[in-house]
Amino acid sequence: MRTAVIDIGTNSVRMLIAEENHGEIEVIGTGLITSRLGEGIGTQEFLRDQAVERTIEALEEFKKIIGENSVSRVISAATSAVRDAANRDTFLMEVKKRIGWDVRVLSGTEEAEMSYLGAVRGLKKAGINPVVIDIGGGSTEFIWTGERGPEYVSVNIGAVRMTERGYTLPDIREMLGEVIGSTKLKEFGGLIGVGGTATTLAAINQEMTVYDREKIHGYYLPGKDIKKILRELEGMSPEQRKKVPGLQPQRADIIVAGTRILTAVIEGLKIDGITVSETDLMYGLLYRIIEYKM
Repeated sequence: MRTAVIDIGTNSVRMLIAEENHGEIEVIGTGLITSRLGEGIGTQEFLRDQAVERTIEALEEFKKIIGENSVSRVISAATSAVRDAANRDTFLMEVKKRIGWDVRVLSGTEEAEMSYLGAVRGLKKAGINPVVIDIGGGSTEFIWTGERGPEYVSVNIGAVRMTERGYTLPDIREMLGEVIGSTKLKEFGGLIGVGGTATTLAAINQEMTVYDREKIHGYYLPGKDIKKILRELEGMSPEQRKKVPGLQPQRADIIVAGTRILTAVIEGLKIDGITVSETDLMYGLLYRIIEYKM
């Protein structure tokens, strides 16, 4: 059965079209549109009308693509920006009215579980009890396996939120201090990074002029390279960043904040680097659907 998964995030709307083939996921197509639904997330609690309109237009585009690809079912989910918005119900009703989809708003726990499942199952060499870090637009999650299953810590420190509030690396270090100092996080078997910040840094480090998913998935990103990229990006104007190989122009304004978050994590945990995964929350949702034959 061919399935489409839609992820409505703070910074972008993403699409995955795939089907199961003898227990393996065969990717038919993917898509990403930067709609910045969480615009203004640093200063207000409502989803802005223009941001909602951009997001629904992105959903309309994906719906058209889905209709052209013999998809049997569509799973649409929303995360931080929608979950925290005071007008979330208005947004959900508008999507239902114009797109026809019932969007599932994931709780923080569900988002963490799906991100972990997607990252770990999608990597052949995930290591023993790794921690998955998912740097989103509005929040960052740390997820690992505890005695009773997945455990996580979510902090409202994301690439969009930190950009809009103008937080520096020292600010972010201080904000993440308590989380990074957690004993549980120190007892892990490696760090796996998912989300746009991690995959973008992997692309920048390989100077990709054309994004190659195969070269991103499983790529080991040294901490020293992350710090080098941060120094270079901080010295550029937004227009200069748009010309950096591997960096999508739409992410040029928030990549510095995302890189600062990852830098603070690498420094705080005193580790040499991270493994980057292309399989994340969307794949986790897909794996779970297949498991339960939904």
